[in-house]
Amino acid sequence: MRVVAAEDSYLVREGLRLLLATQDDLDLVACVATADELRAAVAEHGPDVVLTDVRMPPGERDEGIRVAEELAGTHPGLGVVLLSQYLEPDWAVRLFDGGAAGRAYLLKERVGDLAQLRHALESVVAGGTVLDPLVVEALVRGRAAQRASPLTRLTPRERQVLGLVAEGLSNAAIAARLVLSERAVEKHITSVLAKLDLDPGDGTVHRRVRAVLLYLSEAAG
Repeated sequence: MRVVAAEDSYLVREGLRLLLATQDDLDLVACVATADELRAAVAEHGPDVVLTDVRMPPGERDEGIRVAEELAGTHPGLGVVLLSQYLEPDWAVRLFDGGAAGRAYLLKERVGDLAQLRHALESVVAGGTVLDPLVVEALVRGRAAQRASPLTRLTPRERQVLGLVAEGLSNAAIAARLVLSERAVEKHITSVLAKLDLDPGDGTVHRRVRAVLLYLSEAAG
């Protein structure tokens, strides 16, 4: 797996370099500090996945998301893992707005957790979607606090299942985590999607992603 990383902090950049160097099947082909350098590295190396901070020079605002938005058009098969130091619902909404496939949103504290980082990298390369568990937890809490929220229609078990879906777990993985049958997990997910009033015509995969984006968009509002 060929990786391009973008992070303006020298210490974090070197930490990523050392961490990924321990994995024989991960090839860090470039590690850069700015949005312009990230664009150039993608063009030069043609990586499988980009691992990027949200805020980078020159503006230190949302450069990582801007590049991710550009790459969705210029490199549609390229996976992107976005790292954020803080929970910013607006950024998560923007990251997934153009399509959730091959996108991950993680808090930067996950950088030191190799298993979590590998999971995100592998998932986006395979076309999957990953949301940081802490992001999901915070969004679910905020979403549940809204009295008019469709989330209030969900049972505690359905909320738990939806949280695991948002983390990027498959039905089989959710079943193993909760000690349920896959059929039971499927029934919970079907119930969640129905209670959230998501259009059945959108397809199951898209509806699963939309269920998570519903949390993000309402939290951002």
